[in-house]
Amino acid sequence: MILELKDICKTYLQGKLEVPVLKNVSLSVAEGEYVAIMGPSGSGKTTLMNLIGCLDSPTSGEYLLEGQNVEGLTDRKMSDVRLKQIGFVFQSFYLLSRQTALDNVALPLLYAGVPRKERREIARKALERVGLGDRTDFKPSQLSGGQCQRVAIARAIVNDPKILLADEPTGALDTKSGEQIMEIFRSLNEEGVTILMITHEPEIAAHAKRVLYIRDGLLTAEPPPAPGSLPGPRQRRRRSPPPPWRRSSPTRGTSPCPRRSRTLPSGRRTRPRPGWSGSSSPCSRARGRNSPPPPRAGPSRGLFLKRRPLPA
Repeated sequence: MILELKDICKTYLQGKLEVPVLKNVSLSVAEGEYVAIMGPSGSGKTTLMNLIGCLDSPTSGEYLLEGQNVEGLTDRKMSDVRLKQIGFVFQSFYLLSRQTALDNVALPLLYAGVPRKERREIARKALERVGLGDRTDFKPSQLSGGQCQRVAIARAIVNDPKILLADEPTGALDTKSGEQIMEIFRSLNEEGVTILMITHEPEIAAHAKRVLYIRDGLLTAEPPPAPGSLPGPRQRRRRSPPPPWRRSSPTRGTSPCPRRSRTLPSGRRTRPRPGWSGSSSPCSRARGRNSPPPPRAGPSRGLFLKRRPLPA
C-alpha cells in the first residue's frame, strides 16, 4: 500500500468545545489506484485531504506513507515529503498572477534546488503533457479557467510525485473544461500516478476506479441512502372540521358574513356587529343582490343599522 490510514480522528477546539470532524477513518490505497471520495459540504473531505497531504496532523490514529509513519517526522522532512512525493491540485488554482505559466510550473523545482535552465526545460515538458505547450509565456489573467487548472496540474506533476491529491479540481470549471481535466487525470493514472480526488459531483467521481463516501466524518464504501428513503418531516396534524354552528351553511339559517347575526347551539341569535348596512356589505355583494337576507329573530337594536322586516 502506498498510503494507509488506521483509525484516524481529528478534533478541533472552539473555545472549550471539542468539535469532532473525522471519526475513526481507515483507508488503504494501492500504488497506481484512482480513488474518488464523495461527500457534501462540511462532511470532512478537505480535512481528510489535508491529513493525507501532510498539511495537518491527526488527533489520534496512524498514517503510513509508503510504510513510514509520518507522525514522527520533523517539519523539514514533512516539507520534503510534500515536495517530492505528493502533488496538490486545488479548486482555486493558486497561481502567481505576475508569473507566466512556465514560471508557475517551475516553482516547485526552484524549491528543490534544480538549476534554472534545467527546471525551465522540465516545466516546459510538464506543460506539454497537459496540452499547453503553446501557452508557456501566458500569465494566468490571459488564460481561461480550464487552462489555469491545467497549469496547476502541470505544477503538481513537475516533480513526478507518486500521489496526486485533487481537492474539487473541477469545482470552478464549466462542463467541457471539467471533462478535459478528467481526461488528463485518466492519462496520468495510466502512466502509473496514484490519484486521490475529492469531489461532490457524481459525474466527476464516475471517472475514478473506486468511489468512497464520507458523511459526518465517517468514511464508508456504501453510498448514503437516497433522500426519498429517509423518513420525512413530521406531517402536520389535520385540523378537525369546525362545529356545525360555525359552518357557513344556508340550510342552517346562518350566514357566511361575519358582520351578520348567527345562531348559537342554544338557539339564541347573536347581535349583528355595528357598521353593517344591508346590501352594501361585501358579503351581500358576494352573495348577490337577488339573494334573500339571512333570517333574524327580531329587529336590530343597533344605532347604525338599517331596519328590515322579518321574512314571512
